[in-house]
Amino acid sequence: MKFNNVTVAGSGVLGYQIAFQTAFHGFNVTVYDINDEVLEKAKAKFDILANAFKTDLKATDEQLAATKAKLIYNADLAEAVKDADLVIEAVPENPKIKIDFYEKLAKVAPAKTVFATNSSTLLPSQFAEYTGRPAQFVALHFANEIWKHNTGEVMKHPGTSEETFQSVFEFAKEIGMVALPIYKEQPGYIVNSLLVPLLSAALNLYVNEIADIETIDKTWMVATGAPVGPFGILDVVGVTTAYNINKMAADATHDPTKIKAVEMLKTQYIDKNKLGVATGEGFYKYPNPAYQDKDFLK
Repeated sequence: MKFNNVTVAGSGVLGYQIAFQTAFHGFNVTVYDINDEVLEKAKAKFDILANAFKTDLKATDEQLAATKAKLIYNADLAEAVKDADLVIEAVPENPKIKIDFYEKLAKVAPAKTVFATNSSTLLPSQFAEYTGRPAQFVALHFANEIWKHNTGEVMKHPGTSEETFQSVFEFAKEIGMVALPIYKEQPGYIVNSLLVPLLSAALNLYVNEIADIETIDKTWMVATGAPVGPFGILDVVGVTTAYNINKMAADATHDPTKIKAVEMLKTQYIDKNKLGVATGEGFYKYPNPAYQDKDFLK
């Protein structure tokens, strides 16, 4: 099973990176999102991403021009997937939104099309029946800043065919990822099984007034040698994603600390459009966050 035409559904924090990375490696990519206004914003983000590829990967102007030529945009789902060999779903981390998307996608995608979810915390088996093709459905998860942090976690659900699993695994390699096979479903795959507890613990420390944001990050950075702390990571991941993940946990557990964290993220950050790096401010201000200051760790 060879993929040539790839549709990326969703142009948010990871979606636009996946689209650009895939086009950079020579695939034809259609970027789908809910309306033309959102797609126009994606085009602007691709210009910023092109500069990152120049700086970090030493990409040439010719390579970047060729990448942009491989990208097309469509807000009509049927049109966006009509030639797709692979659809990578990167819609918001909300089960209702994903189910609604897959029900619509199943009706319009060609029979040959493989579906891959980029969900970071939800299991593919939660959506398999809504795809209309469970054997051709798998999870493919990327770390943020995928051109530098090249993890491509490929995870089966019990109904995934071996051919689908292997084809998506090979595709991950072809777009420059280190392909990582995951044989059984695991919420959070490997990366987020390790990362989410860290970020959750940091939020708990902050909302319970144990320490302030900078002290928590400083502690982690000094003690482990990490280049960034949990709140710096949250800004890159995006505050909205953190809110969605914590909201699901709060709804499921009724944990008072989780409820407090969700309320804090909404009122102090989301409602004020402090969504992280993407909006220029989250827990830190960008492009020069305090944790990059030479004196931060003193």
